[in-house]
Amino acid sequence: MTDCGYVLLVEDNPDEVFLTQRAFKKGEVANPLKVVTDGRQALDFLFSQSSYSNKDINDKPTLILLDLKLPLVNGLDVLKEIKGNPNTSIIPVIVLTSSTEERDRAESSRLGADDYICKPTRLIEFVEIVKSIKLKWLIYR
Repeated sequence: MTDCGYVLLVEDNPDEVFLTQRAFKKGEVANPLKVVTDGRQALDFLFSQSSYSNKDINDKPTLILLDLKLPLVNGLDVLKEIKGNPNTSIIPVIVLTSSTEERDRAESSRLGADDYICKPTRLIEFVEIVKSIKLKWLIYR
C-alpha cells in the first residue's frame, strides 16, 4: 500500500492512548494514528466543525477505533452520528473498549459498528489484536 490513510483513535485515557501507540508501532502498522480525547471532539473532527472547521470535510480516516466510555458525548452516541451520516457511514468503526457488557456489544452492533473488541491489559495481547486489525481493515484500504 503506497498511500496509508490514517486511523482515528477516540480515547480519553492517556495510558490507553500510549498503549495503542506502542501496539501500533510493535505491530508495524504504517497508518498514522490521530487521537481525539472525547466524543464531542471526535464529532467535531469528523464533521469539520468548531476548532476543526478549517479541516477539509473530505479528509476522512481509513478506520476509527472508538472507546465507549467517553466524556461529553458517549461512544454509542458518536457511533450513531458516524453511521447515520452518509458522509461518514462508510468508514469502518471498531469499538475498542474495556466494557464486557453484552448490552454494549449488542447496541454497538445495532448502531453499525464493524467490530467490537475488548481492550486487553497486556501489551503483547494488544499487539496481536493490532496485527489482526491491520490484516482485516488496513492492508487493502
